[in-house]
Amino acid sequence: MLARATVRERELTVRAALGASRGRLARQSLTESLLLGLLGGGAGCGLAIILIRVFVSIAPEGIPRLQQAGLDLRVGAFALVVTLTAALIFGVAPALYRPSTEIMTGKERIGARRGGSLRQILVVAEIAISIVLLASAGPLLRSLWKLQNASTGMETENVLTEQISLGSYNYKEAAQQFAFFTDLEARLRRFPGISSVVLSDSIPPAGQVRSTILAAVEVAGKPPLAQGTGGPVGWRAVTPDYFRALAIPIIAGRGFREEDRLPGENPIILGDTLAREPFSGESAVGKQVRLFKAPDGPWRTVVGVAGNVKNDGLTTNGDPEFYLPWKNDPLINSRAGYVIVRTRKNPKSVASWMRSETGSLDAALPVTIETMRQRVGKLTERPRFNAMLLCLFASIAVLLAAVGIYGVIGFLVVERTREIGVRLALGATPQSILKMVMSSVARCTVVGAMVGQLGGWFCTRLLGSLLFEVRAHDPVMLGLAIFALVAVALGAAWVPARRAMLVDPMIALRYE
Repeated sequence: MLARATVRERELTVRAALGASRGRLARQSLTESLLLGLLGGGAGCGLAIILIRVFVSIAPEGIPRLQQAGLDLRVGAFALVVTLTAALIFGVAPALYRPSTEIMTGKERIGARRGGSLRQILVVAEIAISIVLLASAGPLLRSLWKLQNASTGMETENVLTEQISLGSYNYKEAAQQFAFFTDLEARLRRFPGISSVVLSDSIPPAGQVRSTILAAVEVAGKPPLAQGTGGPVGWRAVTPDYFRALAIPIIAGRGFREEDRLPGENPIILGDTLAREPFSGESAVGKQVRLFKAPDGPWRTVVGVAGNVKNDGLTTNGDPEFYLPWKNDPLINSRAGYVIVRTRKNPKSVASWMRSETGSLDAALPVTIETMRQRVGKLTERPRFNAMLLCLFASIAVLLAAVGIYGVIGFLVVERTREIGVRLALGATPQSILKMVMSSVARCTVVGAMVGQLGGWFCTRLLGSLLFEVRAHDPVMLGLAIFALVAVALGAAWVPARRAMLVDPMIALRYE
């Protein structure tokens, strides 16, 4: 609007010379600017309503009161007031300037245009803000990519999980609970194309794993750990095929066998992290351990050490854990359990069959069936949503910067038409004119990039808690953001700059 006002200086001067008062000129500019502000602000609020509905539809579950999200009237009013204020200031302010009669006589000094510094400052600010948003979006996108490709310590392809919760009315006793899951396991093994069927009381990642404390793990022949030593230690009960079904490697020793589920057998498998801590660097296989600080509890033989699995989400390291065989034991049995199936067939058909088999045992049981890939994918939904929002805002900022630069440079070329014509008449080459126009853009871009780099450095510090295996101050991502904005700025200036190269000197000298 400031650039347009500069181009319309001669028009305003003519109107003033014909008797238009300063108030009349201000009212004309006020009408134009307020109409533009109302149309732009109204369109922006309408677009906001549409985008909010889109965001709600694609947002992950678990965000509190998400379905109640909408355009708050106070926020909409604030945005509209800001829009109208900007239109008022930048639309009316030029009309309050007293036009110079030199403009009508054509004696104005070439190149002496008011408002040029303010326009440059606004372009610099626009570029700086865009740099800040791009610099913030870059680490989030890189973090999301790393999160989606993070290793969980297991394979999720072709694996189905079924969550079952037994009601207390029919399954009060531990024996009843064990009998139900054992019967279901036997039924599922009969289905062709099933390579593994596993029972477990919890599954990674982010599963409701049962836990004890490290100080409660007693190793035979070693002094007990002091109370409060170490943190929580997760554990779960599993059937022998658990490690094969999820492709969890057995680092040392062996996995569970069917005979380990017999009464009187007390094997245990340790996770790699737990196998290192209380054994002072010695091999844990073959050692005797006792759990839960129970003096009368059984001693259990460590038969194997399994690789670490991320149980508490993708952003955590492998925590200490151990595994017990799933069998008829009050310590192990639970009304809640999971069935894990590795299949070579279509997961949808297998899921339908699993639901049918479960319903044939108890049609009233609520079950949840999903693939392991879906389960792991849920953990990246919130980071993906955050990254998508920030990238959208950054894209809008870049688009606004490109439009603003294009508009300002376009009007700059128009208002300097006579100057360009004089330069060409005095021997300037089209290439030198192109260089002159592009250099003015380059200066604004460089200054904006420097300011934006500083702002981006501060903003990325606030994103530290949202990043995964990515440094907040990544010079590569910041450099890419600056490069992208510089390319957009120069690209936006290229069209008007090319237009300046083609100015006819004779037409320019007779300009108005």
